[in-house]
Amino acid sequence: MTLPNRTEAEKILQEHVSDEYQLLHARMVATAMGGYASLLGEDVDLWYITGLLHDVDFEQHPDLHPGPSLLWFKEWNYPDELINAVEAHAYGYNNFKRKPETKLDATILACDEISGIFYAYKQINPIPYTDMKVSSIKKRLKEKAFAAKIDRDTIYLGVEKLGLDLDTHIENLIHFFSSLDT
Repeated sequence: MTLPNRTEAEKILQEHVSDEYQLLHARMVATAMGGYASLLGEDVDLWYITGLLHDVDFEQHPDLHPGPSLLWFKEWNYPDELINAVEAHAYGYNNFKRKPETKLDATILACDEISGIFYAYKQINPIPYTDMKVSSIKKRLKEKAFAAKIDRDTIYLGVEKLGLDLDTHIENLIHFFSSLDT
């Protein structure tokens, strides 16, 4: 099994994704995943790259996602943990049935969709992440009309499987995303 380094993974992302939001989303999830890996004593590069590439096929194949990327990752001989986590992040969508089982699986569930909430919040409140409040993000999560396409249940499932409460998770993300403020 081989894991691309961050430069190689970024190149793969650039080859398959041109949409500015999708590029930012990939980097946000990667940042969150890397932060959690560090916090939990896990492989930071594996977790970061899993986050960076988790939606690499979405722009070109939204109705098949993440099927094409799972095939690519297998062809490229990527680690099973990365492949399994990317598949688990689609649990319940497009007929993907792999339940989240590992910390990596749970973390990508907890971080993927909520990154969209943070992005939408920052669009209406263009403040640094460090100035965001847990209560404000929680309030927006409860508003179903706010970033309506965001699957809140996936977020809650990931947070539960991580063994965290929602406040701690949001607080962690504010801290992790602060590195994106520069």
